[in-house]
Amino acid sequence: MAFSAPSSAQPKGATGVLVLADGTIVWGRGFGATGEAVGEVCFNTSMTGYQEVMTDPSYAGQIVTFTFPHIGNVGTNAEDVESAVESAVGCVVREDVTLASNFRAQEEFTEWMREHGKIGLSGVDTRALTRRIRLSGAPNAVIAHASDGKFDIDALLQKAQEWPGLEGMDLAQHVTRKGREDWEGSYWQLGHGYGKGEGDNRPHVVAIDYGAKDNIFRNLVRAGAKVTVVPAETPLEEILALKPDGVFLSNGPGDPAATGEYAVPVIKALLDKDVPLFGICLGHQMLALAAGAKTMKMFQGHRGANHPVQRMGGDWGESEGLVEITSMNHGFAVDTSTLPEGVVETHKSLFDGSNCGIAISGKKAFGVQYHPEASPGPQDSFYLFEKFVGMLG
Repeated sequence: MAFSAPSSAQPKGATGVLVLADGTIVWGRGFGATGEAVGEVCFNTSMTGYQEVMTDPSYAGQIVTFTFPHIGNVGTNAEDVESAVESAVGCVVREDVTLASNFRAQEEFTEWMREHGKIGLSGVDTRALTRRIRLSGAPNAVIAHASDGKFDIDALLQKAQEWPGLEGMDLAQHVTRKGREDWEGSYWQLGHGYGKGEGDNRPHVVAIDYGAKDNIFRNLVRAGAKVTVVPAETPLEEILALKPDGVFLSNGPGDPAATGEYAVPVIKALLDKDVPLFGICLGHQMLALAAGAKTMKMFQGHRGANHPVQRMGGDWGESEGLVEITSMNHGFAVDTSTLPEGVVETHKSLFDGSNCGIAISGKKAFGVQYHPEASPGPQDSFYLFEKFVGMLG
């Protein structure tokens, strides 16, 4: 049974619902946790890696619509969790979740969703919902699941309409680590699990956690660094006391201008002290803010593992103009028109021309809007970790 058309009339057997702030009601079959959750509805075009997506802190405050119809049929496992902190509140999928069929599966996706307090909605025409987001922008909504199929639609609608949305919201403080952590795990290999960093003379990277994916730290270790992770609001003096050879600015959720209230002054000071910097996603946006640029809320955002990005300015040599297929997850972007003199645009999206990378002239500082850690997604961009660690010697 499928409930593909938004309708105010509840179909027989519907145990889940998505209520948009504009009054649109999408019925379906609930799975995972029961209850209700509010967030911004986005869509993700990835064909694989749904568990990594659902545990990415950058999705905090969001309801993910998967455009790929079969989500959940490889199950879940403990190795593919990107973070144990707050992340996506729920997801919307086309087909019902079938029994797991994968040799790495340890638990069914439906049970995993229930245990982690995430609400799922299946039987939805995700193509229609995706088209609605593309044409009208990412809406605020409430996703709800009740085993008896009883919902107070008016109350859910009011909750969706009263939620302020992600613009102006600092979510990094909710998803960051609470204390310092020495990170040693390296990249994963089948049959071996996660490796560890080797050598005592590795360059030391202090990674500021604004809501980081663990695989970013693994890739820094893989590229040859020793990594110390610190909370988002760590003072400049504490960062410098760790004697970093370079500082990494992580991804994370929410509005970069809001998180930047406390993060940007620290980043500016690090730039003034010529500390090498590398930022990803939210970290990239705040590096741009520190350099004098501005950020903006995107109409629908970029989320998926098939986004083409072209190398533009910067010292790329023969590889300038090369196109990388990248993994993305962002609803805010750097406004290219506001880049000040001395800040070079190094990458741009071939989907809409939006900024995907900057470098600061005269500094060892650069950032990219996409996710080069390839979890989930292509591995075209690992060179960025090597580039950063290579400049720390």
